[in-house]
Amino acid sequence: MSTEAIAGGSPSSGVLSRRRRIGVLLICSMSLLVVSLDVTIVNVALPSIGRDFHASLSGLQWTVDAYTLVLASFLMLSGSTADRLGRRRTFVTGLFIFVAGSLLCSLAPNLTGLIIFRMLQALGGSMLNPVAMSIITNTFTDPKERAQAIGVWAAVIGFSMALGPIVGGVLVDAVGWRSIFWINVPIGLLAAFLALRFVPESKAVRARKVDWRGQGIVIVLLASLTFGIIQAPSYGWTSASTLVVFLLAFVALVALVTWERRCDEPLINLRFFRSAPFSTATLIAVASFAALGGFLFLNTLYLQEVRGLSALGAGLDTLPMAAMTLIMPPISGILVGRRGARLPLLLGGVGILAGSALLVRLSVATPFSWLFLAYVVFGVGFGFVNPPITNAAVSGMPRAQAGVASAIASTSRQVGATLGVAIVGALVGSKIGVTSKVTFTTATRVGWWLVTGCGALVVVLGLVGTSTWAHASARRTAVELNPEYFEGRAA
Repeated sequence: MSTEAIAGGSPSSGVLSRRRRIGVLLICSMSLLVVSLDVTIVNVALPSIGRDFHASLSGLQWTVDAYTLVLASFLMLSGSTADRLGRRRTFVTGLFIFVAGSLLCSLAPNLTGLIIFRMLQALGGSMLNPVAMSIITNTFTDPKERAQAIGVWAAVIGFSMALGPIVGGVLVDAVGWRSIFWINVPIGLLAAFLALRFVPESKAVRARKVDWRGQGIVIVLLASLTFGIIQAPSYGWTSASTLVVFLLAFVALVALVTWERRCDEPLINLRFFRSAPFSTATLIAVASFAALGGFLFLNTLYLQEVRGLSALGAGLDTLPMAAMTLIMPPISGILVGRRGARLPLLLGGVGILAGSALLVRLSVATPFSWLFLAYVVFGVGFGFVNPPITNAAVSGMPRAQAGVASAIASTSRQVGATLGVAIVGALVGSKIGVTSKVTFTTATRVGWWLVTGCGALVVVLGLVGTSTWAHASARRTAVELNPEYFEGRAA
């Protein structure tokens, strides 16, 4: 079968072509499933990992953040690499790296090894999601079919969040925490085989140059900032080591802004941030995913270390939250299409705020009915807030710039998840180590207040980013970025 037939071909191949397109969508969705599944599965396994390796709270933070940090650092680079070298080639390479990293995680001899192998996992994962979205966009050329395909793609995220706690709990209780990484191996290998067999190769007509200097500065910035936050409780917030690391992060930030302004094809186009919807969407992505990262981290430790639940019990208890993240995004998407991004963002922010506030006063005797209510409310909020982020980010952008804007929004999600775990864990770690049940619940209050504050920030940013002034700034930015496009339309 030729590439032309797969892509749309002759009328006689219409049915087969549609099947191929559906097959490509399923293959790409499999990659998203394993990458997203890994987050919730690992959270459920944290207490078990901590006991096996005698890990500190900061060690558990690194188990989560080593993954999201590398993912955030390389998402945009992987996208431009795929455009240049080939999307299928990059996608399959990412699957093999992810599978290798997963297998090594299951064999990790100590916590340091596990953290290093998690970073390898994330390197492979960074080649999957943005590249798979490019494959879907190029495979589904009809706008209606493309919208349906992206809807399926987005639903996989909610499905993986709902599935992760259950699968993780079953595996940890029945076999042990190492088994949570085994599940990635057969799925990843099957997806790689099917991709080689059915996904046509494609490249960008004109691939963007790789901004290696900008990429390096981003890695230094995110790594130094995360390291400083996580290790500050151990080193001391005012110690020389901590201050030097934070200074390095500040210098990297200044260097990034300076270089990206001068670069002809920057990794991050700073002119995007002149659009208020784009800027607020970026901050909303950081705030909402910081809330999710902090929620999953604190809640897992509370249910298993304080309430004494098994990994499966903790997964089942968290299922109401995960279920809402599966049910709400389609509703949110309908609202975005009919009424714009404001209402879903406000509902999302209020849900995150209210759900987190219900958990501020946790104790060893908090009724499970109260937890159920908090989980549902938080899940509804997060389910509503995620779909309009990309919509707000690309609002008013010409199509040529929408992909890059969407990639920055995706990176912001991972940055938020990284910072959420780092900051929440650091605040709790500064109060006390996990030694006393009652003291631990008291120490987590500052963490829950932070997650609540993230919800409040989403509300404020949702109002600002969807205002008339914001839409006008998006229009001005779009004209500045691509004047030829708008001159052509005017003509």
